[in-house]
Amino acid sequence: MQISPSILSADFANLESELRRIANADWAHVDVMDGHFVPNLTLGLPVVEALARVSPIPLDCHLMIEDPDRWAPQYAEAGGSSVTFHVEAARDPRSLARTLRGLGARSGMAIKPGTAWAPYEDLLPELDMVLVMTVEPGFGGQSFMADQMPKVAQVRESVRRHGGEVWVQVDGGVSATTIEQCAEAGADVFVAGSAVYGAEDAAAAVDELRELAAAHRH
Repeated sequence: MQISPSILSADFANLESELRRIANADWAHVDVMDGHFVPNLTLGLPVVEALARVSPIPLDCHLMIEDPDRWAPQYAEAGGSSVTFHVEAARDPRSLARTLRGLGARSGMAIKPGTAWAPYEDLLPELDMVLVMTVEPGFGGQSFMADQMPKVAQVRESVRRHGGEVWVQVDGGVSATTIEQCAEAGADVFVAGSAVYGAEDAAAAVDELRELAAAHRH
């Protein structure tokens, strides 16, 4: 059970110290948004390069961008240990996933709430992680969509059928009150933004989330 706090909820003026606050987490989740694929604009390659130099934990880059076929490999080169692209934006997801792995990163594929899983099941052998969005991507602090839990369960069942080690990540509205449903549905990597950075003690919030998830492991 892995916790990946989203720095979208961190203090952008003090990112190095904000990363140190979550040094006990498994990953630092970096939300890259381009103002096109999603309406919001956050940060890009230069910031990821800077974060990779100072982060005590590996970077989990979630690219909510157009043309990930072109841009995603550069995030692997910039220091992203895991790079997740949106299948809705990728022209050739299979080739892109292979390219990311070839660069030494874990390849992740994200699906929006309105996107069905079944058409993409055959991509599993190319993937290290599937991200099921539990909010519409674009902004932090949105409320959790419990109606995505059957999709999480579908992905987990596909992974079980296909074999191999593929993580199932959830992102959006994950907190102490929602993480148990996610774990029960089959998720094993949890992105939490405000639930961690909104807490007085971010490290304690990470530990609490991990324990709650482990207690409800699928």
